[in-house]
Amino acid sequence: MRRLQRILALVFALAMIGAACGTDAESVDNAIEPSEEDSGSSGDGAEDEATSEDPDDSDDSAMEETVGFAGTIKFGAALSETGKFSVEGKDSRQGYDTWAEWVNNEYGGIKVGDDRYEVEIIYYDDESDADTAANLIQRLIDEDEVNFLLGPYSSGLTTGASAISEANGVIMVEGNGTSDSMFERGFENLFLVGTVASDYTKSGIEAMAASGATTAVIAYEDTSFPTAVAQGAIAHLEANGIELLATEKYPKDIQDVSAIMTKFRDLEPDIFIGGGHYNDAVLFANSAKELGFKPDAMLITVGPSNPKLVSELGDDVAGILGPTQWEASMAYEGDYFGTAGDYAAYYESLWGEAPVYQAASATASGMALMLAIESAGSLDTDAVRTALRGLDAEIFYGPISFDERGVNIGKPMGTVQIQDGEIKVIAPDKAAVADLVFPIGE
Repeated sequence: MRRLQRILALVFALAMIGAACGTDAESVDNAIEPSEEDSGSSGDGAEDEATSEDPDDSDDSAMEETVGFAGTIKFGAALSETGKFSVEGKDSRQGYDTWAEWVNNEYGGIKVGDDRYEVEIIYYDDESDADTAANLIQRLIDEDEVNFLLGPYSSGLTTGASAISEANGVIMVEGNGTSDSMFERGFENLFLVGTVASDYTKSGIEAMAASGATTAVIAYEDTSFPTAVAQGAIAHLEANGIELLATEKYPKDIQDVSAIMTKFRDLEPDIFIGGGHYNDAVLFANSAKELGFKPDAMLITVGPSNPKLVSELGDDVAGILGPTQWEASMAYEGDYFGTAGDYAAYYESLWGEAPVYQAASATASGMALMLAIESAGSLDTDAVRTALRGLDAEIFYGPISFDERGVNIGKPMGTVQIQDGEIKVIAPDKAAVADLVFPIGE
């Protein structure tokens, strides 16, 4: 039965990859070379000794012996070193490497029974391309023989990559692919530590409704994550009595949103909601300024939680709101890393910059896998999967508890607003450090 399931999953994987847009698989062999600062990670998997055990049947014998540790557990990830998602890819990689550095040098290795094992992460550059990401996941499984997988950045890349991991029976834990549709496929090996995309705008819309917003417009990219965000936003607007005046869908990698923003400006909505990625946030903010589009609030899915946006655009992003999976000021705490603030300080000591939520989500993904491996006392896929499904943990990132889909249902989504050049949490109330400024400019 499992063999039949894998065959069916593989057929689905190939179909998903074929549907991906803008692909170029020529870079499959293009491994990311590690810098001297990278800790607990490996660059080119071809230089690593391969294990002979199938991931489903692996046990302690699959772990390579390492000086100071009883062995090594191999994790693999395809991340965007180049291309559209290079900003978020860098943050995700630093988040994974923060976890590996902490496990190996602070925690003393992952505990499996009475022994401790080193974390090794093998990376490849997916070039922000769905086909390339999927092919690299296959390479990590077949050639590098990793024990477990960590997810790429974005739902578009994670959709096909997770189909490959499912077809091969390898667990993938991730925090930066949140489209609801990924978790409607009945996969048993995909786990998300974050909040699903349909709830990204929930707390922000609730806060704006409470402040008197009555009308809204939505623009979103025609890919899986922004579409899920937009569908969720439509439902949350309706639930809060806010009239939706218009929606506009735009193609991937758009370079000019002036036509959309001109239409929206003329409708004079209270709220503009933008569903896209970091580059889209830059386009929305710049276009709104150029066209004199000044809604009472702008809520954009990716960008406002990243200090890079503030440093690049300055006052042009004042008052803009954005969803966040995590912020250092949130009142989360656990036995590992300590508080959210403690994690942020440790991260900054490694990278010289504060963590954004994409980095924290990546670290939390590694933590969830570590906790499940330790609970299982084994690398056996079935045992670790069972441990993940039964996980009930409190860590710096917040509560982690997976439902039958593999989605973390323990942690709510937060909302930030850029106020006086600082990124401040304004919702939900339990996590807020500042009040919502609405309308912008008041």
